[in-house]
Amino acid sequence: MDPLTFIIRILAATVAGAAVGIERETNNKSAGLRTHTLVAVGAAIYALVSLRLLEESTTGDPSRVVGQIVTGIGFLGAGVILHRGPNVQGLTTAATIWSSAALGCLAAFGFYWELGAATILVIIINTTFKKLDFWFLREKRREKKTKKVDDLFE
Repeated sequence: MDPLTFIIRILAATVAGAAVGIERETNNKSAGLRTHTLVAVGAAIYALVSLRLLEESTTGDPSRVVGQIVTGIGFLGAGVILHRGPNVQGLTTAATIWSSAALGCLAAFGFYWELGAATILVIIINTTFKKLDFWFLREKRREKKTKKVDDLFE
């Protein structure tokens, strides 16, 4: 792999990770711009190293490195999940970190259209679905209040 290809792929991972990170940063999440950018870049570097080694040898499998990236990011994601009594916080942040690693892998393998589409999709999910979550929670609270009132009259 020539140096220009390496640089382009690293920059693509940087842009994708930063785009997701900016969305998280604007929502004041614990993992924001720097975290998501570094996760995407780090995943891309590992995948690029794997590709480079594959060029120099006839044996090897870059999918094994990708599998190890997924495992490693799982530990990083677990670090942002907090348990406070019956409540669990940070699952979406952990899933977004995991997604940022996948974006880095897409960039490393040169899947630029897929990278763009996936980046946009992650941002849409985090912004649009948040509104749906709020709506569902509001409906749940309304049902609980109705049930409490009904229990009083039984």
